[in-house]
Amino acid sequence: MSLLQNPREGRLRAPWRLLLQSALLLAIAVVGFVAVSPLAGRTTPLALNTLVMAFAVGVSVPVAARLFDHRPLDDLGLHVDRQWWLDCGFGLALGAGLQTLVFAAQVAAGLVVVTDVARLSPSLLSGLASSLAMFVAVGVYEEVLSRGYQLTNAAEGLRGYLGHRGAVAAAVLLTSGLFGALHAANPGATAVSVLGVSLAGVWLALGYVLTGELAIPVGAHVSWNFFLGAVYGFPVSGNRISPSLVRIQEIGPDALTGGQFGPEAGLVGIAAILLGSVAVVGYVAARDGRLSIAASVTVPDILPER
Repeated sequence: MSLLQNPREGRLRAPWRLLLQSALLLAIAVVGFVAVSPLAGRTTPLALNTLVMAFAVGVSVPVAARLFDHRPLDDLGLHVDRQWWLDCGFGLALGAGLQTLVFAAQVAAGLVVVTDVARLSPSLLSGLASSLAMFVAVGVYEEVLSRGYQLTNAAEGLRGYLGHRGAVAAAVLLTSGLFGALHAANPGATAVSVLGVSLAGVWLALGYVLTGELAIPVGAHVSWNFFLGAVYGFPVSGNRISPSLVRIQEIGPDALTGGQFGPEAGLVGIAAILLGSVAVVGYVAARDGRLSIAASVTVPDILPER
């Protein structure tokens, strides 16, 4: 039983928790895709995928947290209070600012040209609102899954072998690599895009492990994707977003622009991710007056047995 259960914590060991949550997520997703199959052709594949995955994560993570982890859901970085929203606001500003820098740098360097700027209209505003809703869903469910559930459980499982800091560092690398690999089947994906998305996973993880909350990564993830696709017209991990406020034509080399996949597969986008990582570290240091890995990432808030 010691291979299955941690007798001190009275719950399954981390690998089994991760495996069971993944199996539950997959089962719900399969059922979800079958259920929405009649909608194929009426809406975009990206919208359907977002709908199904948001539902699958929204069900599987709370169930796994209660049944497998024996923890309250807010122990996964969701202690939502005033400070949480302030940090989320920083994340939103950071993602928007980084994408504005990416756009401005590529235009200034002649890597992209602006071909059109959309006129404000009810259809444009409706399309932008739909994109925003979709990217909010993506930002929340991917962060709850990748950072909140997977990173936390990996760090808890590795703590006894690597210590607090070593476990968190290893968990960040493992889950960020998985985050990149999960985008490897996207349109236009390359080895560089997998590396870029993995680095984005590290950037997003920094906001979580330094604060113990998902506020910064959720905010940054939402605004990064929204400004990337719906505002500046770049592909979002290989997916074209319509409508977009700005329409562009990429004329620079893919090594710089990222080509069909988008800036995350190019040097300009990767530079922005690295700059974002520095910004997160600087923000947390200024906010707290120090830098440390949050204890809650490896020390679970286990619910008492009933």
